[in-house]
Amino acid sequence: MALVSVLALGVPAAGIAHAKEWKTVTVGVEGAFPPFNATTPSGELEGFDLDVAKEVCVRAKLDCKIVAQDWDSQIPSLVAGKFDVVLTMGPNPKRREVIDFTDPYAITPNTFLMSADGPLAELPHTGEHLSIDTEEGKQALKDLKDVLKGSTLGASLSTSQLQFVEENFKDVATVRSYKGSEQSQLDLKGGRLDGQFDNVVFVVDRAKKSGGALKVSGPLLTGGIMATNVCMGIRKNEPELQAILNKAIDSMRDDGTLKQMSEKWFGADVSPRT
Repeated sequence: MALVSVLALGVPAAGIAHAKEWKTVTVGVEGAFPPFNATTPSGELEGFDLDVAKEVCVRAKLDCKIVAQDWDSQIPSLVAGKFDVVLTMGPNPKRREVIDFTDPYAITPNTFLMSADGPLAELPHTGEHLSIDTEEGKQALKDLKDVLKGSTLGASLSTSQLQFVEENFKDVATVRSYKGSEQSQLDLKGGRLDGQFDNVVFVVDRAKKSGGALKVSGPLLTGGIMATNVCMGIRKNEPELQAILNKAIDSMRDDGTLKQMSEKWFGADVSPRT
């Protein structure tokens, strides 16, 4: 009867939109951003993202193939159809123009990784949680600019961290871009960088594993162009996939699974609140 009614209105059956049924997806991940994701010496992928993705796939009843690929090619590969989902993706205005996002599975601010014995080891407002959209955050940026004059700062390509550093410090500091966070960390340890601006989880992990050579410095920043919600990226106009992924992520948040995974990998709860 429903088809007859549609035809009676002059709408051809071929024009009826059908919801896509998702059974399999290919998931892209960098594999070089510990403890979010990393590649073991034997070539296995591990980390917070991998635990989250595998559990999401179980709950969403999806057969998932997870593939490692360089960070700066994640979005182009998603748009081109090589991937259906990409991990560790923070929404910002530029990314929203080309892809859509799931609900967040973690929320993390950004901060600086510095040499522990360098002149920038104690930046202003260290440890303070600040949004640059507030007056306090704007003042903190001014204080940081005064201290960072003449320095060389690094951040990863195709990240909101690089956009933020270029937007706020390029007039007072030299900004270098890197293919990934570990490359910029190597230059920092080698004395070729004065500071690295990155996700706080990565920064804390690298500082802990540096044997005292590196340390966390500066405020914990959110707001502006920074993408501090950690989501899965999907192509535009795929609401069915977005809905089933969100349902799985939200159930993991509500039953404490995301909290447990966060504490396992980060030693802290960065799971979204309800």
